[in-house]
Amino acid sequence: MRVRFHFVLNHIYLILIVFVLLAGPVGAFEADLRLDRENKGLQSELASASLVLAAKREGASSAQDILAAAQADYARLVSALYERGYYGPAVSILIDGREAANIPPLANLGRVSRIDLVVKTGSAFQLGKAEIAPLAPQTEIPEGFRTGQPAELAVIRDTAQAGIEGWRAVGFAKAQISRENVVADHPRSQLNVELGIATGPRVSFGTLNVTGESKVRLNRIRKIAAVPSGEVFDPVALERAATRLRRTGSFSSVTLREADALGPNNAMDVELAVVDAKPRRFGFGAELHSSEGISLSGFWLHRNLLGGAERFRIDAEVAGLASENNGVDYSLSASLTRPSTFHKDVDLKFVAEIEQLDEPLYFLRDASIEAGLSRYYSETLTGDAALIYRYSDVEDDLGARTFSHLMLRFGATWDGRNDRLNPTDGTYLRAEAMPYLGLSDTASGARGYVDMRTYRSFGASEKITLAGRFQFGTIVGSSISETPPDLLFLSGGSGTVRGHSYQSQSITTGGVETGGLSFVGLAGEVRMKINETFGAVGFYDIGYIGANSTPDSSGGWHSGAGIGLRYQTGIGPIRLDLAVPVTGESDNSFEVYVGIGQAF
Repeated sequence: MRVRFHFVLNHIYLILIVFVLLAGPVGAFEADLRLDRENKGLQSELASASLVLAAKREGASSAQDILAAAQADYARLVSALYERGYYGPAVSILIDGREAANIPPLANLGRVSRIDLVVKTGSAFQLGKAEIAPLAPQTEIPEGFRTGQPAELAVIRDTAQAGIEGWRAVGFAKAQISRENVVADHPRSQLNVELGIATGPRVSFGTLNVTGESKVRLNRIRKIAAVPSGEVFDPVALERAATRLRRTGSFSSVTLREADALGPNNAMDVELAVVDAKPRRFGFGAELHSSEGISLSGFWLHRNLLGGAERFRIDAEVAGLASENNGVDYSLSASLTRPSTFHKDVDLKFVAEIEQLDEPLYFLRDASIEAGLSRYYSETLTGDAALIYRYSDVEDDLGARTFSHLMLRFGATWDGRNDRLNPTDGTYLRAEAMPYLGLSDTASGARGYVDMRTYRSFGASEKITLAGRFQFGTIVGSSISETPPDLLFLSGGSGTVRGHSYQSQSITTGGVETGGLSFVGLAGEVRMKINETFGAVGFYDIGYIGANSTPDSSGGWHSGAGIGLRYQTGIGPIRLDLAVPVTGESDNSFEVYVGIGQAF
């Protein structure tokens, strides 16, 4: 009997489980949003605004919570309709046939079965009178703020903000909307809007008052912020002051606030509140390539070494571990960066580095010291210059040699990408020129390099991204044998042409394999979002290495193609690429690359 009893109970449990699965979540209710006109875009926006539909998606079952959501939805749906220019709507929300607005908040509803949201939008209003005055010179207001255009609330709000910002841009920091005359003409379905602006006086910057406990010296905080006391107010100057302070890395929080009241001569003080970041930080990274092996890197950073927001950083890297063709490479460097030196937007940097490169074509050890300046012209444009002394000891098929150079490197970077690790739009350009003076019988010359990248997204929700890259390099003045081999151009690997082993593409001169004096690289990718977590990539890379300073018949072309998978994380996508060689000589049938961030 006991066995039979358990058998029956098990069947009862199974029936109950099936019933629950078929019935859906306990307490689930039906909900429907109906409009009196076909408008999929508006339907979607209203559905996103509705708390009732959100509660249904979340499986809410509490009658009191559902009632509260329904009663709040009247205002939310009307507000969403106003945003789209519907100013005469009628909204009805029925809970099991009863109007939600008429149900007492503490009513005992029992189990809620169905909610109907019925929206009569009324006519879409257009702008009749559309005026805002006075406007500062060169103020641009939204194109939609014109007679006959849809009377969307967002456009009116953006117009008011544009009018205020126009006056603030020319020094009137306290400009505000002083008059709002907004009248709905329901018979004509028109909205007449008149906005008036009170400019207030023209304002100048007063004193920068710093609050908050910081171990960065006060005079250095003021120097870095560089709020121009006594000059005409400019909101851009405040934004750049905050950017400079954040750029140091010394602060976890930077807040600038304009004083409410003006002082003598219409001077406006600025309140600055800062919170220090943790002074020390360390990090690490790793990459795996099928032929290049494993690369491990790490750093240690002090954000405020001397009390003036100086960054001291030690970097170490070991590459080529378990490599098929290369020996082990290593580098160790130390750098000290002092922000706002000589100029508010100029950083001074000192670097010392030692390095060993055990590559298939050469073995090199070098040491260098560097003093450089970086200038921030805008959020997207930076320039840099550095004076470098470098000593190299080289062994390759051309023999054992030493090089001693005094180098002057100039560079500029335009970074208009919307995301550095996972860009979907924008452009990037890095251009660099480095003349070098040979010391102790070492030849002189110059090296130039350009890296251009562009990104464009298409399709629904911009799921498709096209990415392109162009690289060009040249060396003039010194011959191949007179140039350190790590300055010569080689191709193959994740940074040039995938599918070919790292730096496996070279030239042969006099029976000896070396790097070239010129390089051309082209890369194209099609990136596709599969969902919010995964993405797929198809790519094709082309490269050229030449024996002369300009591309000609002295060199050869090679290419590779492949597919990849991207897994999105909070620090950027994890990259997995599989590539095969298409043209050019190759020792391997395929290459695998793993790393963080897109390939370019």
